[in-house]
Amino acid sequence: MKQNLIEVAVVGKSVGLRGEQKLHLLSDFPKQFKKGSFFYTSDGEKVEIESFNPKRSLVKFLSCNSVEDTKKYINQKLYTTVEETRKNCSLKEGEFFWFDIIGSSLQEGGMELGRVEEIDRIAANDYLVVKTNPNLNEKFSKRFYLPYTDHFIDRFDPDTKIIYTKHAYDILENS
Repeated sequence: MKQNLIEVAVVGKSVGLRGEQKLHLLSDFPKQFKKGSFFYTSDGEKVEIESFNPKRSLVKFLSCNSVEDTKKYINQKLYTTVEETRKNCSLKEGEFFWFDIIGSSLQEGGMELGRVEEIDRIAANDYLVVKTNPNLNEKFSKRFYLPYTDHFIDRFDPDTKIIYTKHAYDILENS
């Protein structure tokens, strides 16, 4: 079941007596947590949101009406599907989902520098974790971080899954 699922939140402790819980978002799209939305837990259970308070980041699942009911969800991760994400989360021009970027090739000056393995958010910046192309010079590190900023990213083509970079080779050389 985990294939095609995206981790979007972690359920925290119970707040109050009516079954509300703290929700720790791992997504840039809090609007997807609305009444009637379905998510999957780490245990594979499908849960429906009864209400979500974005200001306090409190969620109430339909199946939780007491503190006792909430215990089974504490520390559970919530997942949604790629399809639901595309349907419920709108992007601005030039924005992309992480799952579209992961697996992409980094190219600079006609040379493939590597492939994006994952993305880390450090402070307010996103960093591509790139597995270095093994066909490049052996003295390079096996992985390097590349800030996802205009200084390093020229453009991303989601159809070919190629990220065209500038100055990324310098980062690789000095990693």
